[in-house]
Amino acid sequence: QVQLVESGGGLVQPGGSLRLSCAASGRTVSTYDMAWFRQAPGEEREFVAAIRWSGSPYYGDSVKGRVTISTDNAKNTVNLQMNSLKPEDTAVYYCAAKRRFASAYSYWGQGTQVTVSS
Repeated sequence: QVQLVESGGGLVQPGGSLRLSCAASGRTVSTYDMAWFRQAPGEEREFVAAIRWSGSPYYGDSVKGRVTISTDNAKNTVNLQMNSLKPEDTAVYYCAAKRRFASAYSYWGQGTQVTVSS
């Protein structure tokens, strides 16, 4: 069992930066595949970024080049550094985890709101 708690959301101006963090308990982030998703009002959930248990990151097309996902094994967190933020990045951001080789993410946090607006 994995419990996930996100933090770091807030209001930021277009072009600004924000760093989200997801604290995991129950299992270490280095043994699970970890990911960030987001969901804007009236929209479907969208994949943002993921990092495999092996450390390999991959990104959604809409954020590629502007975000970086990383893990901090000492703190057991997975972080999402977001730069050059746009109003269309406004959404609730969710942290997720799955076991290696599992087909779907089965553990989810409660989400943190990110609002990009002037």
